[in-house]
Amino acid sequence: MAEFRKLELSEALALGPPWRHACHAMLYAPDPGKLFGRIPLRYAVLMQMRFDGRLGFPGGFVDSQDSCLEDGLNRELCEELGEAASAFRVERANYRSSHVSDGRRVVAHFYTKQLELEQLVAVEARAPQAKDHGKEVLGLVRVPLYTLRDGVGGLPAFLKNSFIGTAREQLQEALHDLGLVDSASSSGPKT
Repeated sequence: MAEFRKLELSEALALGPPWRHACHAMLYAPDPGKLFGRIPLRYAVLMQMRFDGRLGFPGGFVDSQDSCLEDGLNRELCEELGEAASAFRVERANYRSSHVSDGRRVVAHFYTKQLELEQLVAVEARAPQAKDHGKEVLGLVRVPLYTLRDGVGGLPAFLKNSFIGTAREQLQEALHDLGLVDSASSSGPKT
């Protein structure tokens, strides 16, 4: 299993060949809905089931024709999520962190982007028509941000899935830092 370490964006950008850069984004939106009419959903957070059976965030490798990390990320979002992803743009202001895997010579950059719920629902609806759907991306999934009364169902159970690279840690850190879950718990909000 590859080991990852965090580094500053300036350090990551200074790494030249043979290092490759990959960018991924957590897309989320406020969601006023309730599960079973009583459990507040609070936010819709998207992840995807990847071709390798692991969960991750949409995105991918930055190519030489991309003028910057964000151009590569937005290109990848359109390829994986379809035309609805062209209704918004992930910018440098949405950047959160970078991790490196020395063994693979890959730098993984992570972004978060808040959308309107209608935009997120449009992404979900149009994703099956995306270029990479059924190939690199097997489908989208919403992260359950609640914890059921049994203390297991919801986010705690979701976090037991298999994630690619640092996706689990990126998810947990983003949920906490953005206040999408109860700050006293990494397993979800009080319900």
